[in-house]
Amino acid sequence: MLSTSLSDPREHLTHCAWVLSDEQHESGLAGQLTARGPRDNCYWTLPLGLAFGEATPASWLLIDNDLQVLEGQGAHGIREPNPATRFHLWVYRSRPDVNAIVHTHPPAASVLAAAKVPLVVAHMDATPLFEDMVFLPDWPGLPTADREGELISASLGQAHALLLAHHGLLTAGRGVQEACFLAVFMERMARLQINAAPVGGVVPVDAEQARRAREFLRTDRIMNITFDAWVRKAKQSRMGEK
Repeated sequence: MLSTSLSDPREHLTHCAWVLSDEQHESGLAGQLTARGPRDNCYWTLPLGLAFGEATPASWLLIDNDLQVLEGQGAHGIREPNPATRFHLWVYRSRPDVNAIVHTHPPAASVLAAAKVPLVVAHMDATPLFEDMVFLPDWPGLPTADREGELISASLGQAHALLLAHHGLLTAGRGVQEACFLAVFMERMARLQINAAPVGGVVPVDAEQARRAREFLRTDRIMNITFDAWVRKAKQSRMGEK
């Protein structure tokens, strides 16, 4: 089973943050990773300015819908949440099935976003996103106010992945593993789409085949073992740095 525990997801969040750091998902303060809290209208997030690669289980903050800290130590003397995570609350309110959100501005997805080009499911590794990814063509602005939350959550609808024009990507998962899995492959497939342009561009996968592949690759078992492999690699790289 995919872990969707709301009680204390901080270990999974930390591991996801390391994976996203290794996958080059950070862009200044734009990297956001959250998980639904243990009660209504609250969620776990990192302190403002703390890099994904610096995350530890102790550094996560539990904040409410007024961005007030309810629990958590923070890190490096910082106990202030990133106000740009406010729109996550709108997604959690509208989607009771979502327990974790990744919103980042990685290089390739940002290229597509800046060019207002949707991501095409043109490779087997993109099929987990087939019929579950939407494109928001109008930039809602900085996601720090209610209006941006309304626009982003409405555009996401019942999908689990969103590419926002002039902005970046968002993935919403039943658990941290699913949100991470989708975010990593969104960026990798965006890079593939850009790299394919000089040789004629990408060609969409046949719908029936894409659907069959998605049903296999989006199983809890595949997502969990993939996430676990990424975490082992992330841990090994950090052990080598010491």
